[in-house]
Amino acid sequence: MTRTVVNALTVDVEDWFQVSALADSIAREDWPRMESRVERNTERLLALFDRAGVRGTFFVLGWIAERYPGLVRAIAAAGHEVASHGYSHRLIYEQTQADFREETRRGKAILEDQVQEPVYGYRAASYSITRASMWALDEIAEAGFTWDSSIFPVHHDRYGIAGFERWPHRLRTPAGFDLIEFPLTTWRVAGVDLPIAGGGYFRLYPYRLTRTGLASVNRRDGQAFVFYLHPWEVDPQQPRVRTSLLSRFRHYNNLHRCMERLEWLLRDFSFAPVGEVLATARLDAAAVPPEAAHA
Repeated sequence: MTRTVVNALTVDVEDWFQVSALADSIAREDWPRMESRVERNTERLLALFDRAGVRGTFFVLGWIAERYPGLVRAIAAAGHEVASHGYSHRLIYEQTQADFREETRRGKAILEDQVQEPVYGYRAASYSITRASMWALDEIAEAGFTWDSSIFPVHHDRYGIAGFERWPHRLRTPAGFDLIEFPLTTWRVAGVDLPIAGGGYFRLYPYRLTRTGLASVNRRDGQAFVFYLHPWEVDPQQPRVRTSLLSRFRHYNNLHRCMERLEWLLRDFSFAPVGEVLATARLDAAAVPPEAAHA
């Protein structure tokens, strides 16, 4: 549909039982006993991307990388960019700064040991850099990451900084470090920023609406968008967990439609890894520094 702008294709590599929507129903200490489906689901995505001739960025959870190092190496060998999704998938604003520092560096070290090259990109669990956790940007930069894609410029009960700069930009962290931020993409409609970047929204919205919103970002705004999804989102056969109605809706809605929609998306738009998109982007300084964006 529109291939004049190259967009960022991203995958958050975590297993179905690690998602925040199911955290009240699955204890963290039970993770090692759960049926793991992350390898087969990630391999499905790798095969699809290979058929479509596209490469992307895989944000790999350190917990996953420790257990499935061959999966990380397969991602890199296929030409995709490996980036960090932290270690434990704990929400940042539920951690101390010291705990976050330790697990951020731990996750980065695991990935770099496996791919034998630097890892430059980071994405927080459930986009949990919010007004309460802007200090995380300092830790991300100090750990050696050069870019981040964790901030969602929307209102949400778990994440989001409404009114935050919507496009890739250079920012100065609260402690004075330089970092490039690629916010999750929103579609501005009648002055309201709607989440359109993927994940549950990709499964919720009719594909035609997603396509219209993303095409508007490319054409009207002249910007690249960042699209994300998780390996478990192409797995409608995954186990069902008894949880709240809202959590069931967020996690299980339209899983059976996701793979087909993803195939359409890859035909309709052009994609590349985040690092390549940022390398050609015009990265102005943020119009509002992060410490003021949440004042």
